[in-house]
Amino acid sequence: MPAYKRVLLKLSGETFLGKREHGIDPEFTQWLAKEIIKATKEGTQLAIVVGGGNIFRGSTAEDHGLERTVGDYIGMLATIMNSLALQAALEKEGQQSRVLSAIEIKDVAEPYIRRRAIRHMEKGRAVIFAGGTGNPYFTTDTTAALRALETNCEVILKATKVDGVYDKDPQKFKDAKKINRLSYEDAIKDKQIEVLDNSALSMCMDHKIKILVFDLNKEGNIEKAVSGEQVGTLIG
Repeated sequence: MPAYKRVLLKLSGETFLGKREHGIDPEFTQWLAKEIIKATKEGTQLAIVVGGGNIFRGSTAEDHGLERTVGDYIGMLATIMNSLALQAALEKEGQQSRVLSAIEIKDVAEPYIRRRAIRHMEKGRAVIFAGGTGNPYFTTDTTAALRALETNCEVILKATKVDGVYDKDPQKFKDAKKINRLSYEDAIKDKQIEVLDNSALSMCMDHKIKILVFDLNKEGNIEKAVSGEQVGTLIG
């Protein structure tokens, strides 16, 4: 039985790289779609927020001579591209889904309307939130916290490449220790813990939205996370 009625899955743009160095790996995206569908079999309603870093990262725009605001909007368009790729993969597996964009792009996505998003989820459709918040200077982490709050999600499932939060970088330090439970305050204060940005963490703390950090690449982990199994680090 699922532990949560409605969850928000946060996927970084790098998730879509799969085995590639840039862009979208269709094979991995299809595998991801199958994993997502497993998690909804018992009736859990699912919202998804995706990043765009595999295509363009707005925060690095100034390094390329672009104004930060312009770079952020390019990054938002990248999230729409990833969202459409994920939607196509989900529907290929028989899962109805809708892309709702904070930036109006009506030929390929619906505009983000809170009540419409909730209604889609109630009907069993996977809802993919694209275009970030629609505003520059806000990350997709903040988008995840905002959309989770707006659509009454009980938990944010933060998909990563590691199996939880460690006291220091496990790829650099062999003596790094995994933390099974972490408070919001410690996640914000400890600069070595990079789960979500501080704006997103503060929003989750203020409204008591739990965050589960887990390894996306292990088969069945999304389903286990939705079922309430200890598959990573729980913040909150």
